[in-house]
This record gives sequence, structure tokens and C-alpha cells, in this order.
Amino acid sequence: MSNRTFTIIKPDSVRKGNFGKIIDRLESEGFRVLGLKKVSLSQKQAESFYGVHRERPFFGDLVRYMTSGPVYVAALQRDGAVAHLRKVMGATDPAKADAGTIRKDFGESIEQNAIHGSDSDENAKIEIGFFFAESELV
Repeated sequence: MSNRTFTIIKPDSVRKGNFGKIIDRLESEGFRVLGLKKVSLSQKQAESFYGVHRERPFFGDLVRYMTSGPVYVAALQRDGAVAHLRKVMGATDPAKADAGTIRKDFGESIEQNAIHGSDSDENAKIEIGFFFAESELV
């Protein structure tokens, strides 16, 4: 499974029309899109997906933000997928992200930072399974 990862193109990216630019960047980095959906997360879905952060002070704001508009969810594949996506995304805070990373180029703030990516192979499997049946991944 180490060749799969999961990403969410967040509401700020979708609102600003940057979805295509971000997917193009991911494909140019060697990622193959196995599955892609445009969804509007319900409060329940967002709370469940980000449940690991439930006790953190930003949890409510995160859920409100992630339900503020449509997002694109995608299962991606390439060698070293998780680590490579983390590198391509850049630091969580766009102000601290390296030049040429997705968050530096498209993120607005630590909260509205354009993109989510799995942080481990285990979480990639869980996150992909949250949105996709294996039969949807081609």
C-alpha cells in the first residue's frame, strides 16, 4: 500500500478555481489518479474524518471550513506516494512552505492551506477507504 496516498483539494482551492492547477501539478509529479470525487462534506462526515483532532482547539473551525464548500477527494498512486505528496504539498503553514510547493503557491493560511494529504501509509489506507470502495479505484 506504500504506493498509494489520499488527498483532499480543500474548499479554498475549489472556490478560487485552482483544482485543475493542483491536479496538473500532482500528475506532473508522477501521481496517477486512481479515484476522484467532488463532494460536499456533511458536518458528520467532517467530524468523523478529522476525529483525531476532536480535542484540539481548532477542531470546530476545521469542521466549519471543510463543510464551507465542495472539495475534491482523490486516491493517488506512485512510488513513495505518502512521502512524495507531503514534500510536494509543503509545510502546513503556507507562509513557512518552500517555494514551488502547492501550499506556498495556492494556500492562504494555516487553516486554508489548499490541500490535505495522508501523513502515513496506514492513514492513507484509512482515508482512501473513508471515501472510496476498492472497486472505484482504477
